[in-house]
Amino acid sequence: MASEKRQKAIDLSHHLSDISRARETSPLKGLGKYFGRPGLISLAGGLPSEAYFPFSGISGDALVADSFSLKPTEQESSLSWIWKLFSRTNKEKTNTITIPKYVEHPAEDVNLAVALQYGMATGLPQLQKFIKEFVEKIYQPAYEDCTVMVHTGNTDGWSRCMQTLMNPGEAFLTEEWTYPSAVASSKPYGMHAVPVAMDKDGMNPAALRKVLAEWDTTTQGKRPHVLYTVPVGQNPVGSTMGATRKKAIYDVCVEFDIIIVEDDPYFFLQQGEYVPKASRADTADASSEDAWLAGLAPSFLRFDYQGRVVRLDTFSKYIAPGSRLGWHTCNPLFAERLERQGETSAQAPCGFGQSLITTLLNHWQMDGYTRWLHGLAIQYKARRDWFIDCLAEELHIEAATSSTVSFWKDCVVYDAYPKRSTGWLMSEKGSVDTKMLSFVPPTSGMFVWIKVHFDNLPAYRRIGEGDESPEIQLWTKIADAGVLISPGWFFAADVENPPTDEMEGHFRISFSNADFDTLKKAAQIIARETDKFFKA
Repeated sequence: MASEKRQKAIDLSHHLSDISRARETSPLKGLGKYFGRPGLISLAGGLPSEAYFPFSGISGDALVADSFSLKPTEQESSLSWIWKLFSRTNKEKTNTITIPKYVEHPAEDVNLAVALQYGMATGLPQLQKFIKEFVEKIYQPAYEDCTVMVHTGNTDGWSRCMQTLMNPGEAFLTEEWTYPSAVASSKPYGMHAVPVAMDKDGMNPAALRKVLAEWDTTTQGKRPHVLYTVPVGQNPVGSTMGATRKKAIYDVCVEFDIIIVEDDPYFFLQQGEYVPKASRADTADASSEDAWLAGLAPSFLRFDYQGRVVRLDTFSKYIAPGSRLGWHTCNPLFAERLERQGETSAQAPCGFGQSLITTLLNHWQMDGYTRWLHGLAIQYKARRDWFIDCLAEELHIEAATSSTVSFWKDCVVYDAYPKRSTGWLMSEKGSVDTKMLSFVPPTSGMFVWIKVHFDNLPAYRRIGEGDESPEIQLWTKIADAGVLISPGWFFAADVENPPTDEMEGHFRISFSNADFDTLKKAAQIIARETDKFFKA
């Protein structure tokens, strides 16, 4: 959308919390407006001398942007780790990047004298420039004056949003299954999540409108004015909220004056529908980077013509979690308030991480970073497919096209039964065996969300041992056997009233980190322990 066709963000100052309104410019950070003035002698701040920084430069061997093939990774053999141990240095293509302490043009080039010094909460200007250009190209905000503001990862980004937008005791809206740390971090402030029902495309706009329209301020208190969502690779369900759904959610939020916090760490890990192994073509993605980007479900920013979206991005899933670096994209008012908060808390993300990532991004440039992201998407798609293939080898899988689960309705649902002696097969015919598990392959992200049919347990097993639910009993047996997965109850927006009954259970299983052989072993243990649990 051309800039001349975009309006500026509307006035949304009434959404600011009391504490946010009270924030003033940090007295010492306020001196920053004088920095950079030619000939200025600065004796005002308590800045240590750059001469005493014990690094004259930092260098690293950075992988080339096209390190990962656009063809799905071949499954690793049991001896692959030995080959990697002795051949890694020969297989990886790298370029050396170096960050010196001093440079001739410090305003233009990243340098340690600036990066390791006390800095502004807005972060390194070179990083801010790259991020701003990235946001405009990739997310295409629908209003003119959107602003970026660095943070130290999306968990920190959400924490800052809470304090900026909500007062203690207020509620916020989120999916009925959601990221547990988002809920946990709100509790010390007396805030709480209000669950909204989901369907296969994520949060249901009709359910959202119903919650808002029927809100009773007399019995429920102030109506929520903030919505938190993980729209791509929805954590934990793994669904992808497309353009049509985002536009519908945004329209409801305009109608009821809601701020959307879009927590989107998996945006570039969109993988598409799972195709069973027997029907899968082992071919490379021949699309260009621009074509690949055009095929991704867009950000809420694409529809945000008023400036009511605060988008959270992070480098954690694409470069390294330990970098602790990400950014908000939002309207100028919110960015300024977030900056005031940063000045008196973290001040700025770590200079080592900022300088390394900024230099890497400038080395790769926009096209290179996009190619890197494209390659990662292919690699995680291969991991997803491999793990589900492994489950299909260990269990009898039947594909169904309907489900009583609202967020799986009209999806292809894979129902899992004990493995038959004749081997596994995919069919749509019913089975006389005990249905133990069901899942819909995720279309984005890093997780498979599995439903466990505890209602099919023998009657004497349906009562929990002591205070333990069947979900925790089975989770414990799988953990004792050597595989740690996440119990489903963690992810309920309202843990006291979860969106399930006591004879249903859920697990979130990550396929993102273990190698292929380990994923296969994990699938074997999960299948074996589940089968034993249902037969015991």
